[in-house]
Amino acid sequence: MLIALTLVPALLAFCPNAVLARRRPKSSNGARWVGFVLRRPVLVLLASVMGLAVLALPVLGLQLGMPGDESKSTETTERRAYDALANGFGPGFNGPLTIVVDAKGTPDPRAAAQSVATKIAGTPGVATVSPPRFNPAGDTALFTAIPATAPTSEATKDLVRRIRADRTSTFMVSGTTAVNIDVAQKVLDRLAVYLALVLGLAFLLLLVIFRSLLVPLKAVAGFLLSVFASLGVVVAVFQWGWGAELIGLHQTGPIISMMPIVLVGIIFGLAMDYEVFLVARVREAHTRGEPARQAVVTGFRHSSRVVAAAALIMIAVFAGFVGGDLPMIKMIGLSLAAAVLFDAFVVRMTIVPAVLALLGERAWSLPRWLDRASSRV
Repeated sequence: MLIALTLVPALLAFCPNAVLARRRPKSSNGARWVGFVLRRPVLVLLASVMGLAVLALPVLGLQLGMPGDESKSTETTERRAYDALANGFGPGFNGPLTIVVDAKGTPDPRAAAQSVATKIAGTPGVATVSPPRFNPAGDTALFTAIPATAPTSEATKDLVRRIRADRTSTFMVSGTTAVNIDVAQKVLDRLAVYLALVLGLAFLLLLVIFRSLLVPLKAVAGFLLSVFASLGVVVAVFQWGWGAELIGLHQTGPIISMMPIVLVGIIFGLAMDYEVFLVARVREAHTRGEPARQAVVTGFRHSSRVVAAAALIMIAVFAGFVGGDLPMIKMIGLSLAAAVLFDAFVVRMTIVPAVLALLGERAWSLPRWLDRASSRV
């Protein structure tokens, strides 16, 4: 529904007039749109940024994890088996924790393993603990701890952290549930570094291409807005359940751990492609002598249709995945479709011309020392 509501005005605004079965006007739709933006650049810029910021607010509650059988349709045998186990043995039975005790060097390995099992059994949030089993050498024990909460719940994550933080003996916490928690935490810890590396390199490349400091800064800032806005939409739908029934989502849960990495990687390529295609034509007009404001109109008149058509194609492709059966496929499709929509039509088609109009000639300025130090492409 969201994609349909946004595609219609986009088609009306940017697609060839033959689609609308009427004669081509003297000025293109892209030129009329950028003219509207340039007449009210401050208002348009504030409205666009605030709209994307509001959509990005749910990111503050982002929870990463790996959805399991609980996210599948109740018509599948996997989901019915999951529910039967949860009802019969407790919600944590589907995500047991594997505890490995290294008892080498202890006077009584069996007593050491039993001591660890007893301590973990008394930890709040642990439902049951199995008897320790030893290897043939008798110096390593293994047992399972069943949480009282579901594998993807925040309480289970807190339980794993609490058990690991209270280690007085040599033991490790593993199993599928613990591994998923660790992967999610690793992604969160490294996401800022990943973004900084990607955007830093893009900033340097755009600086060399456009001979400007403000244009690359605007490009990476707009990319961050579109990424966080699309992540906010995903959190609202797949984690909070807003409009989940519209896409056939049966169960809410955490966001797939690797999805932010995939989203940033794919959308970054598309966003920078749209940025270079649009702004390069603007810079070309400016270097040929047109004033900064007129160069924006010229550049968008020649490039907006191609960018809009390319974005609509990608939105249609990604939106097709939303109709899939697997929640993972739905999540990836919706996130990518929303990100392309926000980046192409809000950031590149709206925020970019508004910012360029407000900056004027300053958009193409570069300090002399930096101009001499940077290569010319």
